[in-house]
Amino acid sequence: MKWYKSVLFVFNGVFNLVFGQINSDVPNYSNWTELTKGMEYREVNAPIKSIIGDSKLCMLRMDPKYFEYDIHSATQYDKKSRNAYDWADTFRLNVVFNASMYDLSTPLKSKGYLGTKEHVNNGVIRENYRSMIAIGPKDSSEQNIQVLDLGCETWLSRKDDFDGYAQGLRMINCDGVAMAWNRRNQSCSMLVAAQDSKGWFYLIFCRSPYTHNEMIRFMKDMPYHLTNAIYLEGGPETSLLIDVNGHCIEKVGSWVSSSYERDDNNNFWKLPNVIGVKKKN
Repeated sequence: MKWYKSVLFVFNGVFNLVFGQINSDVPNYSNWTELTKGMEYREVNAPIKSIIGDSKLCMLRMDPKYFEYDIHSATQYDKKSRNAYDWADTFRLNVVFNASMYDLSTPLKSKGYLGTKEHVNNGVIRENYRSMIAIGPKDSSEQNIQVLDLGCETWLSRKDDFDGYAQGLRMINCDGVAMAWNRRNQSCSMLVAAQDSKGWFYLIFCRSPYTHNEMIRFMKDMPYHLTNAIYLEGGPETSLLIDVNGHCIEKVGSWVSSSYERDDNNNFWKLPNVIGVKKKN
């Protein structure tokens, strides 16, 4: 039956794209819940219904000045991957999320550049990965976390400006222009990051599978003027854990078309590399 599900999934994806299977519940982007000062969360219905799951977009946004950010890699410590709970418990983190994709052939290593001033997990810049999360600016006037567009500014001009970097695939550029992805028929659960004109940092999670181009369109239609969007992870590895002020929000991915066509994953997978967030004292 696997071939049948694959054909059905592709058919539905094309149908949604061409005929616009619009979600009758119009997204309401105006109401946010404050989790702690400078951190807000909300869930909205995606503009188009997925054939799997609840079709929700789960969004966390942060004003970076209230938080500390760091990259944690198994290769820096005991060479053991951890799930989001264990990363949070070990380093007393309020938020844990994927530090971009990792290489399945060498499962402790990031696919793109990943490193801090203390430890480099992968020191090679991947040319087709045109975005970079940057943390720990050396200039105190810059935001504590930013998404850099390596098409708008060069790596050489920015490589010494921050304490840590995590490279990923670009979805929206520095001017707010949507990037076209060639994986037109691949749909998955996913986690992406972006920033707005005020410098707030956004994490956007969906468990229901969408194509990358669909997610880009969703972000472009949001009223937040998002730029510098970066793809962090897709499928069952996708992880977002929020634990702050008594609020505990756990989001895990599942579906990837053609390779993991299942919506039954309910556990955080072990991850070799994560980005952690702490409230400032």
